[in-house]
Amino acid sequence: MPKGIYAVPVPENEPVQSYAPGSPEKAALKAELKAMKSKEIDVPMYIGSELVTTDKKMRMAPPHDHKHTLGHFNYGDASHVEQAINAALGAKKAWAEMSWEHRASIFLKAAELVAGPYRAKINASTMLAQSKSCFQAEIDAACEYIDFLKFNVDFMTQIYTEQPESAPGMWNRLEHRPLEGFIFALTPFNFTSIAGNLCAAPAMMGNTVVWKPAESQVYSAQILMEVFREAGVPDGVINLIYVDGPTAGEVIFKHKDFGGLHFTGSTGVFQHLWKTIGENISTYKSYPRIVGETGGKDFIIAHKSADAKALSTGIIRGAFEFQGQKCSAASRAYIPDNLWEEVKGYLIEDQKSIKMGTPEDFTNFFNAVIDEKSFDKISKYIDAAKESNMAEVIAGGSYDKSEGYFIQPTIIVTKDPMFTTMCEEIFGPVITIYVYQSERFEEALELVDSTSPYALTGAVFSQDRYAIELATKKLVNAAGNFYINDKPTGAVVGQQPFGGARASGTNDKAGSMINLLRWVSPRTIKETFNPPKDYRYPFMEEK
Repeated sequence: MPKGIYAVPVPENEPVQSYAPGSPEKAALKAELKAMKSKEIDVPMYIGSELVTTDKKMRMAPPHDHKHTLGHFNYGDASHVEQAINAALGAKKAWAEMSWEHRASIFLKAAELVAGPYRAKINASTMLAQSKSCFQAEIDAACEYIDFLKFNVDFMTQIYTEQPESAPGMWNRLEHRPLEGFIFALTPFNFTSIAGNLCAAPAMMGNTVVWKPAESQVYSAQILMEVFREAGVPDGVINLIYVDGPTAGEVIFKHKDFGGLHFTGSTGVFQHLWKTIGENISTYKSYPRIVGETGGKDFIIAHKSADAKALSTGIIRGAFEFQGQKCSAASRAYIPDNLWEEVKGYLIEDQKSIKMGTPEDFTNFFNAVIDEKSFDKISKYIDAAKESNMAEVIAGGSYDKSEGYFIQPTIIVTKDPMFTTMCEEIFGPVITIYVYQSERFEEALELVDSTSPYALTGAVFSQDRYAIELATKKLVNAAGNFYINDKPTGAVVGQQPFGGARASGTNDKAGSMINLLRWVSPRTIKETFNPPKDYRYPFMEEK
């Protein structure tokens, strides 16, 4: 191992706490939920060493109880974007020059803080502001984020350890420098861990960051900033701002020191940002790194040999956990006619048993969608299916936003494999099923591959190994994360690196070394110990 590279603790995936009745973690979480619900907070922007407040306050409310106020966050303008960029650039030199193991120590400490004293706080904030059940919050805000931090330190160590060969008389070295300029992290509402990773991963590699979270995730984002500050992330390394997208883009994408974009969000927004960066390419010192995970129209396809009960459970969990708002959520399913009646019975039975309501009631499996805009969009898809003679809503289909943005888990069956809800991203608790002739499995695979422009996640259910192999080969480009006899959600850091291609993103695999390599710019150094003193080569000598 090269000098200066030290072994770090081998990471293990964070155990998921049970929150069983009478457990200490359940008592702690309930107490935190009560405390957070009882007070309104004022969330500042974090720019350099300053906690910045403004005259413009934006209200935060639980999606499942939108009349309740959790607090307000301070909305900024273009001047705050400039201030954040200057803070990031001002902190860059010292942070980039800090020994890597000290950067690693900071983020390992952050992981321990999330695992310990901040666990109930980060989970409760995610439950309240993003309407996640305690289990969904636990596997996201606590476990996945702890895993991101610990595994990324291990991946970083591997990157720095990898060195070229050296021939006799020379020494070759490889430096993995942070990118020039600053990184812009633009993060989504649906995973607290993704928001935290999109800013922390580039920072871990020595970059400084301007971070703009989704407005519906600000409540938990500010707790992540509390963790970073307590862990020892220096001022200016990660700067958290709340401004509208066009304002941020107008400043950031015209700045000569823009060095990279770390993004999770919609395909349309990502393509617009890519185009904007391309139009400004001559402005920048370096070609910016563009890393993005975008939309999906994630699928489940079953072979005639599939286990009907396992398949139906995969559909229910894959489509309806966190209200279908996971990037990887199952949105379309292809089921052979020999299994359909049995699977249909299980689906309807399970859907009827799903309890919906506030995440503060731990008996609820299902909660609210994130906001009114999302509610309205999803409900329109359901209404269109109800009115179509090519589709039938066989379970769910009701919705109500009087108290919270509640939409029943909805199952649609269509006669048309190209029906709207089979093709378009919905990002909500709606799955559409197409029943195909069981002997036409290969044709169904071609349909899966060609129906959607996305390629994020997908699953095949089968007990026939030839069918599994055929699906794996036929769908080689249809999903960046492919599952066999399992739901297409629930990727675990260090086990299933996550990301898709086609219209689903750049497939730079969050939770792996692949992603961290995007935030460094290697420099090769060759040192010759006894350099030649004569330009002539032996072949030039006369006999």
